[in-house]
Amino acid sequence: MLEMLGSRQKDLLVLLLKNKVGLTADDIAEQLGISRNAVRQHLAALENERLLKRGETCATGGRPKQLYVLTDKGHECFPRHYSWFAELLVTTLVEQAGATGVSAQLAALGRKIGLQLAAQHAHELGPNVERSEVLATLMDELGYVARAGRDTQGAALIEADNCVFHALAIKHPEVCEFDLALMSAFTDRQIDHQECMAKNGNVCRFRLSPPKPQA
Repeated sequence: MLEMLGSRQKDLLVLLLKNKVGLTADDIAEQLGISRNAVRQHLAALENERLLKRGETCATGGRPKQLYVLTDKGHECFPRHYSWFAELLVTTLVEQAGATGVSAQLAALGRKIGLQLAAQHAHELGPNVERSEVLATLMDELGYVARAGRDTQGAALIEADNCVFHALAIKHPEVCEFDLALMSAFTDRQIDHQECMAKNGNVCRFRLSPPKPQA
């Protein structure tokens, strides 16, 4: 995200990163050496992108001044080595429990998360609702770039254009067990992983078994 911003906007975000309690427009103008009007324009643009927000006001002896602070999204613009940490963690687990043991652990975690998500979205999961469509929407929001569909036999499909664990899944294919278990628990269906980007597929394609008959 940072690479898409202008140099002044990057500098502004760095200032807010270093000043967690926030800065006023005047503070920013002084530290960046630019006009207050220019700062206002940058603040408006970054606020529109939800990278910063208005924080508290600070007393100045006169009229209180508005502080600006980074949002969570703003903090995430800066490098985070989640993938590196995840690889260290999975590698260590594989060394301790073996690939089969880690697969079982990830599947158990996936089932737990899938059931939690189903409970959180219970109001959307009526008897006549296709759960794969609700799940595809949730996956899309999580960054999978996912969509629901049907195959030529009419079976429900979910296809994802982005594997959020791609580099990790290439080295540790057992990571896919998390996704499969989560999807199965959420939809209460069996999942057939027909195509996988970690195995040189163009997409990750998941075929759902028919829904269970209503009791």
